[in-house]
Amino acid sequence: MYMFNQVIQVLPTNDYKVYVYFADGKIKLFDASMLVEKGVFRKLKDIGVFIKSCTVINGTLGWDIEGNHDDSNCLDIDPDNLYMNCDEVSEPDIKLYN
Repeated sequence: MYMFNQVIQVLPTNDYKVYVYFADGKIKLFDASMLVEKGVFRKLKDIGVFIKSCTVINGTLGWDIEGNHDDSNCLDIDPDNLYMNCDEVSEPDIKLYN
């Protein structure tokens, strides 16, 4: 039986990484450092934009660049790709990111 890998929370870091929390309780670490060098994702090269616009959109990790909550006008990553290809990690020390 296939289960949709739904993202419920994201926590971006100041080194282009994102802790991605899934509905099943797993936490994956996505490294976007290479992604921000390519195509439309270059908009995220500004670390302020990367962090500020990072959100959950359409049940996955995304960036709401325009800030208008239009899920058809955002950058996002396939949740199955995140789930299957990112390393599973423990809860980060939140104090490091505040």
